[in-house]
Amino acid sequence: MRGLLDPKMDFVFKNIFGSEKHPNILISFLNATLKPKDLITEVEIKNTDLNKGYIEDKFSRLDVKATTSNNEIINIEIQLKNEYNMIKRSLYYWSKLYSEQLNEGEDYSVLKRTICINILNFKYLKTRKFHSGYRLKEIYSNEELTNVAEIHFIEIPKLEEGSDEKDMLVAWIEFLKNPESEKVRSLEMSVEEIREAKDELIKMSNDDTQRELYEMRAKTLRDKISALNEAERKGIKKGREEGRKEGEKNKAMEIAKSLINLGLDKEAISKSTGLDLGEIEKLMN
Repeated sequence: MRGLLDPKMDFVFKNIFGSEKHPNILISFLNATLKPKDLITEVEIKNTDLNKGYIEDKFSRLDVKATTSNNEIINIEIQLKNEYNMIKRSLYYWSKLYSEQLNEGEDYSVLKRTICINILNFKYLKTRKFHSGYRLKEIYSNEELTNVAEIHFIEIPKLEEGSDEKDMLVAWIEFLKNPESEKVRSLEMSVEEIREAKDELIKMSNDDTQRELYEMRAKTLRDKISALNEAERKGIKKGREEGRKEGEKNKAMEIAKSLINLGLDKEAISKSTGLDLGEIEKLMN
């Protein structure tokens, strides 16, 4: 059997968790993440199309959207690389999901609770917990204003070894981390939805067309990550150069101050330090 595709790849994740044929997988994941008082029993999965154009577009979002039996709108996005914008990005997409519910002339009362779930394959927040959830609360008393807005971050690398796999969210993250691990093999025996997800992953991995689409998407994301890494390297290099120049400038200013104290004229100081006359005059005043 060929090696399994990586379920953290957005194309694979969407095929498994955003499949109309296997709604129980998404229901299990949502109940594990949100831990609602009234368990979600049904989901209506949206935007199930996965055409070639989306897969080859490095700016496309292959996220999972759904409405639940609890009258909620859900959006799940998985990210492999830190683009340093996840909080604002998530707030932006949350606001779009929320505002797009309302047609002209409709009352605000029709707006549904809207939840964004961000699964990150990198550490991002300051907290040590692998799962963090946020709502709108009063600054001083911590009183909740409303539960209509909710944003979750699941940071896969923060899941500690030995975490309790009876917690279904831990079980799902173990599946995403390494679906071929002994832990996941054990979970398959006891959790029907994990077994269903693994079966779907195996089916995808053995399908030539699906594997070809996977490789296309992987290349697209590699190119995007490579571009981000290059921009990061250039940013670091530029920062170092600017820091060096600033250090040299500060050193020249200190030398100029000493020369002013010795009574040298500004033209001589400018020639010695490379500072212009205007900068030296400011130091003299």
